[in-house]
Amino acid sequence: MYRVSDNWERLVRAALRRELGHGHEKTSSGIAGAVPASLVRSTNIDAILQAADEIQDEDPNVARILCEQAYSMAQNLDPSSDGRGVLQFKTGLMSVIKQKLAKRDGARIDRNRDIEHLWEFYRRYKTRHRVDDIQREEQKFRESGNFSTANLGEFDLRSLEMKKVFATLRALVEVMEALSKDADPHGVGRYIMEELQRIKSVGELATYNIVPLEAPSLTNAIGVFPEVRGAISAIRYAEHYPRFPADFKISGEREVDMFDLLEYVFGFQNDNVRNQRENIILSIANAQSRLGLPIQADPKIDEKAINEVFLKVLDNYIKWCKYLRKRLAWNSIEAINRDRKIFMVSLYFLIWGEAANVRFLPECMCYIFHQMAKELDAILDHGEANRATSCITESGSVSFLEKIICPIYETIVAVSRTDYEIPLGKVLIITYYSRSEITYVDDCLANLCLQ
Repeated sequence: MYRVSDNWERLVRAALRRELGHGHEKTSSGIAGAVPASLVRSTNIDAILQAADEIQDEDPNVARILCEQAYSMAQNLDPSSDGRGVLQFKTGLMSVIKQKLAKRDGARIDRNRDIEHLWEFYRRYKTRHRVDDIQREEQKFRESGNFSTANLGEFDLRSLEMKKVFATLRALVEVMEALSKDADPHGVGRYIMEELQRIKSVGELATYNIVPLEAPSLTNAIGVFPEVRGAISAIRYAEHYPRFPADFKISGEREVDMFDLLEYVFGFQNDNVRNQRENIILSIANAQSRLGLPIQADPKIDEKAINEVFLKVLDNYIKWCKYLRKRLAWNSIEAINRDRKIFMVSLYFLIWGEAANVRFLPECMCYIFHQMAKELDAILDHGEANRATSCITESGSVSFLEKIICPIYETIVAVSRTDYEIPLGKVLIITYYSRSEITYVDDCLANLCLQ
């Protein structure tokens, strides 16, 4: 009953925050809420304009600088205003900028000092909101391990207060980085570059979906939950794993984990790796929460939770091997240890994350995973981390997308543009070791894997 009541209490607390208007991000208003969808998808213009609204009363000049940068970004992205609503947005934003330039006393604004003004405001803003001090306090709180309902509630309240602060800081940093290219390299430009390097090295303002992993976050308390901490610990890199090269480095304050090896070996894209890292952590944490919350100071994930995730994710692959009478990439469920189970699940999600339309060909996905899982198994048995031969490009780097997905996708497109008819229910599969080998899968197998 302790587990049920504890989970229920956390759900109620989250529901109350939503009722009070704190459960989701603040809805953009004014010009920030009028950014066309074509611009939002590829830029942070809406976030920059939202930050400009937040600091308008505090420093109208800095708000004007942010608006001008947002306009420049929109102009660079769509100079001819062909996108839906882009022309109206630019016109409205330019009107806002002109209003901000019209100072009440009629004095002229020195726009040549915009970068210095922005840098000074950034420093004052961090000091006024005690960002550095609160980060140190939070780190001590995490290291203490004293997580109770009372202090978690206090942590939640502080997180809500800091969410808006960090959103504004991210916008300020992005604009400073853009404007610093024209700044004096021996003056404020040098200070800005040092600050940008520090932020990137510690991951202070790193974005995330649900779980803040790159650095401790003041805007999300989920990282202190025991099942989440246990899941993060479960993917941590162990000493008996293959050794990385001496020059291998990661960003942020997190420790090296399994996903760093998979990224290094197969050349998965960085954003895909970050997304699937969170996905695996949450999947394991959810499975653990159904079994019971870890109560020890250093939470550990139960073997049953790992097995549940492993069998659920790879269920279709296991059926595929059984039907074709192919040997699994591992000998048996009893012979594979928990670490390799997590490796295999992580590999499957990373393949799925970059598979594009190929992910809708389930037999093809099973085939790709089967071959790459055998490669990974051999690499894990080696003392050194080696690049996967299947993903090595002509330049010597590794890229899963370029070497595996693109050839399959391009072949499917080429076949679809010819006069050849592919019978309904049959799937085209191309081996990534020999592009000339093409296999048509029978209808019964397609139906089995699509269930």
